[in-house]
This record gives sequence, structure tokens and C-alpha cells, in this order.
Amino acid sequence: MSFEKSNFETLWNGTLAARFRISSGSLKLDPLRDSAFFQTASRVSASTQSSRRRTVNGRMREIQGHLQELYGVDVSPDLISRVTSAVIEEVKAWQSRPLEAVYPIVYLDALVIKVRDQGTVTNKSAYLAIGVNMGGTKEVLGLWLEGTEGAKFWLKILTELKNRGVLDILILCCDGLKGFPEAIEAVFPKTTVQTCIVHMLRNSLRFVTWKDRKAVALALKPIYSAQTDVLAEAALSAFEASAFGVRYPMIGKSWRTNWQRVIPFLAFPREIRKVIYTTNAIESLNYSLRKIIKTRGHFPSEEAATKLLYLALIRAEQRWTMPIWRWKDALNQFAVHFDGRLTI
Repeated sequence: MSFEKSNFETLWNGTLAARFRISSGSLKLDPLRDSAFFQTASRVSASTQSSRRRTVNGRMREIQGHLQELYGVDVSPDLISRVTSAVIEEVKAWQSRPLEAVYPIVYLDALVIKVRDQGTVTNKSAYLAIGVNMGGTKEVLGLWLEGTEGAKFWLKILTELKNRGVLDILILCCDGLKGFPEAIEAVFPKTTVQTCIVHMLRNSLRFVTWKDRKAVALALKPIYSAQTDVLAEAALSAFEASAFGVRYPMIGKSWRTNWQRVIPFLAFPREIRKVIYTTNAIESLNYSLRKIIKTRGHFPSEEAATKLLYLALIRAEQRWTMPIWRWKDALNQFAVHFDGRLTI
């Protein structure tokens, strides 16, 4: 639908003839002369034209949807094409930029996305590496898309980080990644691998009915809030013997399987443990990315997925202006625990 204004007398009150083009022809109306009316009509017309353009090019639709979601604006496919061509070059430069020599903490996380590949929509994982530098601020070290994970894949990522200047990682927090222990030992043999407690809890609750979830989560808290690893194992045994442990035996089995990578953070004071095993910023970042993934449905290509995720990551990084909570305390603890590997 579009409209054309006719010649009219310049009166504040009165009418203003307008002809509207519709699918079956045209329609002439004499609405009240109100600027708001034509502003509304203009927006409807622009929206209609934008909708037509989006149906022509699926890839443009993905990016237009993202821009509309974030900024509330509609842009033309030609502008998108020119801008995104520059974006992919920026991604390449960002992905190969030099990194710091030492990162006290690095978090590895993965999100499952749907990507169209040769006419078929398949699941791929978007892997993120988020580092906490010596100043306590967070930065995204890299983004990788892969269909499957394994030792070879993780060896490639860790080698890439090393080639970009990373010499040591004190603690690497991840979620039971397949093939990862072998890869980390080959590239950063001194790194302590810590299973993310938030992920452990989330995975545990997958086995639980909705009505029991809150109570089970509360019953698991004594495990990861224990003073020592000995007390933590006692708390795990107590959970396994409880009514919930008997009802959901897979929870205890899951914690036992990952136990040696669950307990490293227990060597640190309670007040800085959250610094090690998770941060609110990481969860907030994941929420933002999942929102994009959910609204897009699937990405038309890996390149389109990379562009959109990169833009979202850069936008999130702009909010990471302050060091994480109690960072100085954590850094001093790291200096004692990892003697000789950290200079404050």
C-alpha cells in the first residue's frame, strides 16, 4: 500500500485529498488534514516495502530482523550488503588480534544454533572464550562455529589462542567438554580445569520434574558451598542417600563423574569462589545471545551467524567497563596459590 497527496489549500483545518494504491486498484479519501495521519501512512508504506524486500533475500531478513530488534530501525538490503561486507573483514581482524600473555581465568561456553547448509538446516555449536585479564575486566577472546567437538577441535582453538600470544591460563572454567582434557594438557599443561558449577546445576535439574526443581537445587547447595573438598564429598554422599538422591540417581552419578573438576575452586576462600566458577556477566551474555538465536529461528549460513553473533558480542563488551567483584582479593589469592606464575 502507498499513497499520493493531491493539491490542497493551505488551511490548518479542513481536508486533504489522498489517493491510496491497494492490491485491487486505488482508493481516494478526504481525511482530516492532520500531519499525524500522513506520518502513520508513511510508516505503514515503508513497512510494507521493507516486508517485500525481506521476502526477496533470506539473508537480508536475518540481519534486518536483528537491527529492528536492537535499534528499532529498518534499513535497505543494499546498505546491509555494503555494511556486512565490512563487518566480516572486521570479524577476521578481531579473531586474529594479539592477546595478553596471562589470563587468570578463561571461561569456555557453547551455544547450539541452527544453520542452513546446502539446503538442510543442521545444528552447530557456537563456542565462546571469555577471558578475565589482569585488571579484572572481561573480554571475548574468540568465537568459533563447529558441528562436532572433540580433542582435535579443542587443540585447534587452544593452539590459536597460544599463537595469538597467550602463554598461560591459571583456571579454565568449562562444561565437561568432550576431548578437552587431552587438548589442554598438550597446550597449557599447568592450567587447572574447573567445571562450571552453574552448568552442573543446570544439567542436574534436567533430570528433575518441574515441581521438585527448586527443592533439589537447594539440596545440592551444601555440596558446592562446603568449606573443603572432604566436606563437599560428604555432602554429596548425603544427597545421594536422601529421598531426592534415590529418586534421581543420575544427579549423584553426574557429580561423581566430574568430581575432580568440580572441587578445584574449593581451595579458595568462599567470598571469591564465584569469581572462579561463574559470573553474572557471563550469564547475561548468554541470555542476550540466546535471545538472538531464538528470534532468528535459523541462520541462512555460517557467515551470517558469525556476523550477528559478533555484533552482539561487541555490543555486550561495551558494558564490561568495571572489574569483576572483589577482583583484588581474588588476584592476591591466585598469586599465592599459583606461585611464580602471576605478577601483581
